[in-house]
Amino acid sequence: QVQLVESGGGLVQAGGSLRLSCAASGTAFRFTTMGWYRQAPGKFRVLIGTITSSGSTNYADSVKGRFTISRDNAKNTVYLQMDNLKPEDTAVYYCKVPTSDWGQGTQVTVSS
Repeated sequence: QVQLVESGGGLVQAGGSLRLSCAASGTAFRFTTMGWYRQAPGKFRVLIGTITSSGSTNYADSVKGRFTISRDNAKNTVYLQMDNLKPEDTAVYYCKVPTSDWGQGTQVTVSS
């Protein structure tokens, strides 16, 4: 089973940027689609973007044009570059593949 650890969250002002990392154990994740999710306070966890094993990406409308997912298979890591952050992006961010459990996530707080 793949284990994932998210990192890189923090407090940032609106309009700022953050880059989140998702480090995976083992190499099996290289052959699967990775999803980034977020859960805002009092709301359900939602999928915000995916990256396939070949690097194709898809994004939710709420983050399209501002967030970019990339992967470095040599480092067993997937990244979420977040630009032009808005207060409504405040949430706990998670990464997941079909064979992993949910990790602890990383908190992102955007101040207005």
